[in-house]
Amino acid sequence: MTVRFIAEVSSNHSQDLTRCFDFIDTAATVGCSAIKFQLFRVDWLFAEGALPESEVTKRKNWELSLDFLPELSKRCRALNIEFSCTPFYLAAVAELEPYVAFYKVASYELLWDDLLIACALTGKPVVLSTGMATVEEIQHAVDVLKNNGCAAPVLLHCTSSYPTPYAEANLAAIETLRRETGCEVGWSDHTVEPAVINRAIHKWGAKVVEFHLDLDGKGEEFAAGHCWLPDQIAAVIKDVNKGIEADGDGVKEPVPSELPDRMWRADPSDGLRPLKETRDRLK
Repeated sequence: MTVRFIAEVSSNHSQDLTRCFDFIDTAATVGCSAIKFQLFRVDWLFAEGALPESEVTKRKNWELSLDFLPELSKRCRALNIEFSCTPFYLAAVAELEPYVAFYKVASYELLWDDLLIACALTGKPVVLSTGMATVEEIQHAVDVLKNNGCAAPVLLHCTSSYPTPYAEANLAAIETLRRETGCEVGWSDHTVEPAVINRAIHKWGAKVVEFHLDLDGKGEEFAAGHCWLPDQIAAVIKDVNKGIEADGDGVKEPVPSELPDRMWRADPSDGLRPLKETRDRLK
């Protein structure tokens, strides 16, 4: 079993290309297989009047420049890490297509069939966060994706609270989604709790884990409490990989580290250690 870790940059990039590169470099260093940005325009994200003007202005400073896309994709290829992005408006799907390895659709857009169809029609893989959706809504989204060319969408169970209390993670829903949809299911973390990620993987079989990353605690979203710092998530990924490696092949036979001790077991003739042939060699 292998686990794909996806680092979510969100709005922590500060519209700084060098900082974006640092995110990619860091994600590769801590052991991620992919990194994800977001492509939105606030004016096309919320209906007019839904947000106060001060909030609109603040969120405009979180927008990612289209000019960054080729540079981010190039940097990811150089480090052998997949580049992904969430499209939040229909035209973003085409704008991202030359650059992304896969699309990630956010849970808040799960109900928007047109966006799902646009992503599926590109032929690229689609990862879908399920957030506060019901099983019926999720199954509909899966059907829309499959009917438009995405044969194997990946679902991420998550909760849409930022941060999520660990007791509300409801990790057992990973198995519910797997059973009900037949899709591969992972976990999108908003808890910043190592125990939750480990449980999602080792108990519920999550093969994809997305998490929100910040570099230094200075990102726009860090104060909300749902972002991991590099050293924190690096330790989790290292432990997960150790645990998976510890599974072994399941064959019950001596492992290399215990071979020298086999001859020091109790001899069946008298119950004394070591075996008699070892005793003979010691004389």
